[in-house]
Amino acid sequence: MGLLRRIADRFDPPEQRAADPSWAAVQGIHSGGGSSVDARLAENLGTVLACVNAISGAVATLPVYVYRRDGAHRDIAHDHDLMRLYRNGPNEQQTWADFAEWIIASTLLRGNGLAEIRTDNAGRAVELRPIPWEHVAVHLLPTGRLAYDVSDATGVYGGTGRVRRLLQGEVIHLRDRSDDGLLGRSRLQRAAAVVSNAHNIQAFSEAMWHNQATPQGVLEHPGKLSPDALRNLRETIDQQVTGTGNARRNLVLEEGMSWKPVSLSAEDAELLASRRFTVEELARLYQVPPPIIGDLSHGTFTNSETVGRWFAQQTLSQWIAKLEAELTRRLLGDGVELEIDLTGMLRGDPETRWSSHEIAVRSGILTPNEVREAEGWNPREDADVFQTAGADN
Repeated sequence: MGLLRRIADRFDPPEQRAADPSWAAVQGIHSGGGSSVDARLAENLGTVLACVNAISGAVATLPVYVYRRDGAHRDIAHDHDLMRLYRNGPNEQQTWADFAEWIIASTLLRGNGLAEIRTDNAGRAVELRPIPWEHVAVHLLPTGRLAYDVSDATGVYGGTGRVRRLLQGEVIHLRDRSDDGLLGRSRLQRAAAVVSNAHNIQAFSEAMWHNQATPQGVLEHPGKLSPDALRNLRETIDQQVTGTGNARRNLVLEEGMSWKPVSLSAEDAELLASRRFTVEELARLYQVPPPIIGDLSHGTFTNSETVGRWFAQQTLSQWIAKLEAELTRRLLGDGVELEIDLTGMLRGDPETRWSSHEIAVRSGILTPNEVREAEGWNPREDADVFQTAGADN
């Protein structure tokens, strides 16, 4: 963008709309049952928290490579701005893993993740500074571009009230699926009734155990107790069978009273079944296989490998593609490519990793030294030759 266009965009009055879509993306959304759903409320649900942690944490662990391409060849650009940010951290407070985890989690919960690109006098990116989506108001300029009015904060929990404008080319903006092509829309908003129902079930369960709404039995009297008799009965129970000192003592009943056991459990109320179904619904919302978040009711040792592969291919790959595309658009020039290497997930699976290396070497795809480099080992003098099946070793 030219200098004059940047100046015009910074001071152009934004297009006025009936509702600010950026605030609609963070405020509580009312479900059909009247409950309000927002990111903080949703994270109180263990399944939502586990899904967000699983996706953002997995992406954060993957290695990042920036390549310069020369015809059919490409080499790692160790001196590129983005590689320096990856190695040294995108800002003073975060490592790359922290930053990647934060921006993915923000997008999963709020539909949008935003970070400011800070540059030096030469125009090189020197910092990626995270901006909480709650501090942002987004405007559509007459030019068709977006402007982000950010409320600056002086402390972790406080703001100055000063608002500064960032333009579209000055931020990394990661979006979940959008309805208008401008802003992402949170999955918590799209399925507000599902999240609200899960919260109501959890609240009911908490109240049930907190109030001990599962009596072991009831006292039955053939007649009607007077207020004085009822008061005396309560005092007797409090004195004789209540408290640790009276544990397991027998209760002596008078006036034809009898004790009738009551069996009322969470299973009888179908509470546990409802909670299990809720876990599956919320996991489905984020496309996370239940075994990945600790629900092993349908998981076995024989299908765990398949589940992990499905999670990588169907869930992580789309977020990696989004992050790669946005970083490439904002930070990379022509002839420069970015790759977030999904094979980094094999760090915890040495058997599969080394089997892949062996196939690559025997097929003449990699040399032994290239395998050693990938594993972080020093090269050998005799290991730069491609080998094929049947060749002498």
